[in-house]
Amino acid sequence: MERVTFLLEKTGERFACLLNPAGVVVRRLAGLQPRQSTSGPLTGAALKDDPILYTGGGMTEILLDLLFDVTLAGSTLTTEDVRDLTRPLTSLAEGKEGDDGYGQVPLVRFVWGKAWNVLGVVAAVAERLENFTSSGAPQRSWLRMRFLRVGDPAGADTEPWADLPPEDLPEQIDVPPDELRFHQVQGDGGNEDGSSGERPDQIADLLYGDPAKWRVFAGFNKIDDLWKVSAGDVLMIPPDPSGGNKA
Repeated sequence: MERVTFLLEKTGERFACLLNPAGVVVRRLAGLQPRQSTSGPLTGAALKDDPILYTGGGMTEILLDLLFDVTLAGSTLTTEDVRDLTRPLTSLAEGKEGDDGYGQVPLVRFVWGKAWNVLGVVAAVAERLENFTSSGAPQRSWLRMRFLRVGDPAGADTEPWADLPPEDLPEQIDVPPDELRFHQVQGDGGNEDGSSGERPDQIADLLYGDPAKWRVFAGFNKIDDLWKVSAGDVLMIPPDPSGGNKA
């Protein structure tokens, strides 16, 4: 079993659980439709396959088998009913009112180590409950999730954060002190891994206007594990080599 995290994009709230690596299925559907005419689909008795039209887009879905168990160590919530642990994730498949007043499904990131960081929505969940107490409370949940990828402005659908070429990383000695800025990492530091609620891509978007430029300040501060940046830490912020600093 591997520990994975889901990050609610709007609030930064984290939901941790265990993943069965043998149960990960990634499926890609191309943006294709049958060709149509004014009278209906284009087809014929002599054709072995219907003519198709590429419309662009498509769909990438990930099927995840997740485990929740109230008897496992490390949970931040003490309960005898495992549904108290799974409810935050199952609720992501329910529509909520957005800032524009229209219903929408919340955006969430699926993060697994340094190899997976996918922005998407929870399209469906199916939960199998086991190990019931005498009062009927389930203590274990096998939760299968259908996760649909959506367009990610950070470009981080296969790696935690997009890379910058090494030449874009400023050398600390070349930055005059009066050009340095400082940023105190926000958050309460209450996450399970001790990190803050502010992610590296959010900091880069705030300071440089581009979430992919986290390496500009990470390399300058000699940070080798971005998940261990704690709330209250003060980062030295060098100028953006491309001149894209925010005011």
